[in-house]
Amino acid sequence: MRVFVTGASGWLGSAVVPELLDAGHQVAGLARSDASAAALTEAGADVVRGTVDDLDVLREAAAASDGVIHLAFKHDIAFSGDFRGAAEADRRAVDVFGEVLAGSDRPFVLASGLLGIAPGRTVTEQDMPAVDDSGFSVRQATGLAALDLASRGVRSSVVRLAPTCHGEGDQGFMASLIDIARQRGVSGYVGDGANRWPAAHRLDIGRLFRLAVEKAPAGSVLHGAGEEGVAIRDVAEVIGRHLGVPVTSVAPADAAEHFTWLGGFIGLDSPASSTATQTLLEWRPSHPGLLEDLDKGHYFTPAA
Repeated sequence: MRVFVTGASGWLGSAVVPELLDAGHQVAGLARSDASAAALTEAGADVVRGTVDDLDVLREAAAASDGVIHLAFKHDIAFSGDFRGAAEADRRAVDVFGEVLAGSDRPFVLASGLLGIAPGRTVTEQDMPAVDDSGFSVRQATGLAALDLASRGVRSSVVRLAPTCHGEGDQGFMASLIDIARQRGVSGYVGDGANRWPAAHRLDIGRLFRLAVEKAPAGSVLHGAGEEGVAIRDVAEVIGRHLGVPVTSVAPADAAEHFTWLGGFIGLDSPASSTATQTLLEWRPSHPGLLEDLDKGHYFTPAA
C-alpha cells in the first residue's frame, strides 16, 4: 500500500512512518521544510513538498495514494491563541481528502484528541463529543465529518489521541509541565491533583496508526490511550523528585496564571478507555507507561 502521511516528520509521524515502512508499505510524506524533507528521505519515504494549506498539493498526493493518514495540525498557532484558525485549516484539508477518496473504499485515518470529550467519567469509543461554536469544537466537528465519509465510500477512521503521547524527545505537554516547574520552583497540580489524563507511548501510537490504515472498518472511532488515566498529582510528584523542587497544589482560580497556556487543560479529569480499540485491531500497547517513562530521566536532561 502507498500511504500519504501529513505531519510525517513530526513527533507522531516519525513513529508512524517507520511502522509503515517496516510493514512493507510505501510512504509519501508531506514536508514543509528542507529539514523535514531530509528526515523523510533518510527514513526511506518519498517527499511531497508543501503544507496543509496547499490544498492542490494534498489533492494530488491523495489521488496518487492507496490511503491517507492525516497527522498534521497547526499546533504553532493553535497554542498561541488561534486554535480556531488551526482547526479550520484542518477541516479544509479533511474536506479535500474526502473529495478525492470518495467512492474508492480507500482508507483515511485522522488524528484527533481525547481530552475534554466527557470530563469526569471514562470516555469510550462509543462516546461522541458535543459540538458548539468554540474553536475546540471545530476540531471535534472535523472528526465527526471524517467519520461521515464512511457513507461516501471511504474507509475512514478517527484516532482520538491521549493528550500526552510520551517518549524520548517529547516537546509536548509533559515537557511544558517540567519547564513550568523549573521556572516556578515548584511542581504543581490543580486542586487535589486526583484528576486523570489518559496517556500513550508514541511508539505504541505509531503501531496503532499502521493497524488503522491497514484494517480499521469504515466509520471506526479508535482510542490512542495505552493507559486509561494517570493522576496529575502523581505526574507532579515524579517531576518534583527529579527536579528537586517541592510538589504543591495550585488553586483552580490560579491555574491560568501558574500554568500559562496549559491552565485550561491541566485540571481536566478526562480518563479514556481503549478496550474496544485493542479488541478491534489487536493492538496491545507494550511500551513504558507515563510515570515509568518520566522516571527514566530523559525528560530532565539538558537536551530535553
